[in-house]
Amino acid sequence: TILGSQKAFFPKARRLTTQSSICHHNLRHIFAAERQQRPLPRNRPSFTSAPRTTMKLRLLSTTVSRCGRRLATARAPSVSAAGSSSRAGESSDSRRPAASRGMHTVASAAAPSSPLTPPICSGRSSSPPSPSPLGGVGRRTYLTHSQLPEEHRMIHEMCRKFADEELAPNAGEWDKKHEFPKDAVKQLAELGLMGLNVSSEHGGSELDALSYAIAMEEISRGCASVGVIMSAHNSLYLWPIDTFGSEELKEKYVAPYAQCLGDDGESLMVGCFGLSEPGNGSDAGAASTTATLSQDGTEWIINGTKAWITNAHESSAAVIFATTDKALKHKGISAFVVPFDSPGFSLGAKEDKLGIRASSTSNLIFDDVRIPRDHMIGEPGQGFKIAMQTLDGGRIGVAGQALGIASAAIDCAAKYALERQSFGKPIAQLQSIQNKISAMSVARDSARLLTWRAATIKDSKKKYTREAAMAKLAASEAATMCAHQAIQVLGGMGYVSDMPAERHYRDARITEIYEGTSEIQHLVIAGDILKEYKQS
Repeated sequence: TILGSQKAFFPKARRLTTQSSICHHNLRHIFAAERQQRPLPRNRPSFTSAPRTTMKLRLLSTTVSRCGRRLATARAPSVSAAGSSSRAGESSDSRRPAASRGMHTVASAAAPSSPLTPPICSGRSSSPPSPSPLGGVGRRTYLTHSQLPEEHRMIHEMCRKFADEELAPNAGEWDKKHEFPKDAVKQLAELGLMGLNVSSEHGGSELDALSYAIAMEEISRGCASVGVIMSAHNSLYLWPIDTFGSEELKEKYVAPYAQCLGDDGESLMVGCFGLSEPGNGSDAGAASTTATLSQDGTEWIINGTKAWITNAHESSAAVIFATTDKALKHKGISAFVVPFDSPGFSLGAKEDKLGIRASSTSNLIFDDVRIPRDHMIGEPGQGFKIAMQTLDGGRIGVAGQALGIASAAIDCAAKYALERQSFGKPIAQLQSIQNKISAMSVARDSARLLTWRAATIKDSKKKYTREAAMAKLAASEAATMCAHQAIQVLGGMGYVSDMPAERHYRDARITEIYEGTSEIQHLVIAGDILKEYKQS
C-alpha cells in the first residue's frame, strides 16, 4: 500500500488498488519514467569515470539522487490551471495546512489518524500556519523505520548496508591507529552523503533533515568517527554558508564541498566550523578572536585561536566567528569563511582524544590572516545568530550519531548474550541480562523518536530549538548508558579491545560534550519552556 505522504509524490498512483503487487508494478514504471525525465543534479560527480568505484556504490548513489529529486518535487506545491493548489480527489482535510489539521501518527496506510493521537509539535509558534513542505500533504510522525516513506526507507537501507560492509569491519583499526578514514569519506562523497542537505543547484543531494538524521544514525553505527566527520561537514560547515551566504560564496565554498571530491577524484574538499576558543567554552558570546577591516576597506584581518575543531587537519576551509565590534558584545560577532591557504593561518597539533580517534581535532590559529571583504557570511553582527541556528541543526546530527553508537552497543551486547554460555544456558536467558537489554532499547528508541520529531519540525520550517536540544540530550545520554551497560553484559570481554564495546563507550562520551554540553541543553530546554509560560 501507499503511505499518505507518497500520494503527494506520485499523483498517478492514487487510483491503484491496495494489492501490493499491483502497486509495486505501477510504481516501478513511475520511478523509471521519472528517472528518464529528470536529469541528475548539476555538478554531480561522474561515477562511471572513477575506476575504483564499485557498481554497488554507483547504485547506492543513484538512490540518494532519486530520493533528493522526489523530496524536492514534493516541496513544490502543485498549482492547477485555475490557480488552485489543491488536486482533484484530495479530501478537504488534506488540502488544509499541516498546522491547522494536526500532524497525527501514521498507524497504518489505510487507517485514518486518531483524533486522540498527540501532535508532533506543541504548536507554540504564534505565526500563521505555513503551507506543508510536502505540497499539501502534512508531515506526520513516523514511529518505526517500516512506517517511513519509501524515500527515507531507501536512505536507511543504503546507509545500513554501507555501514555493515565498509565501516564496521574497519572501525577498530582506524581507532587504534588514529587514522583518518579517507577512502570511507570518499565513498560517502560518491554516495552523495557529504552534501546531503545542499540543493542540487549547488551539487548537493537535496534531502531533508529526517533523511540526515536517519543517515547519521546508520553511518555512526558503523563508525562513530566517520559519523562526526560527516556531521561537522554537513551541519556546521555547509549549512551556514548555504543558508546565509552570498551566491558567490555558495559557488566557491558550497558547490565543490557538497561534492567533497577534488578535480582529480582523489583529494577531498572538507570543511570545518570554528566557534569554541581556549577561554570561552560554552560562552559562545565571549569570542576573543577579532576581525578588523584593512585601511583600504577591501579585506578583513583576523587574529585569534579556535579550539577543539573537528576535521581541522583534513579541511581546506572553515566557517569561523570573530568579533567585529566589541562594544556590542555578542551582537558584535560576525561570521566568515576562511580558506586554509590564507597567509598567516596555521594548525595546532592533533589532540590525543579518548574517543572518535579516527577524526582529527585541533586548534585553528589566525595571525593577521587576510581574507576578502566579501567572505563575510550574512550581515555584520549576525554571527551569533548564525552560530546558534547552526548548532540547532547540528544537534540533530549529533543526536543521530549518538543513536548510532547506542545501536552498535545494543547489537554487541545482544549478540554476545545469545552466544555466551553460563550456568548451562545462554546468558540471554538470565533476567538481569534481559533487563539491561530492555532498558538499553527503551532509551535508544525514545531518543530516536525525539530526534525524528526535531528533524520533522525543522523540515516543516518551524522553530525547533527546544526539540533539537531534547533530542541531543536524550540521545547522548542514551548512548553513554547503552555503551556502559554493554560492557556490563560482556563482563571482562567488554573491557578489552578485542570487542568493540570499549570503543563504543569511549566514543559515546563526547556526545554529551560537543555542540553544547548536557548542562547547556537543560538550560536551552528550560529557558524555552519558561518563556512559553511567561507569555501564556
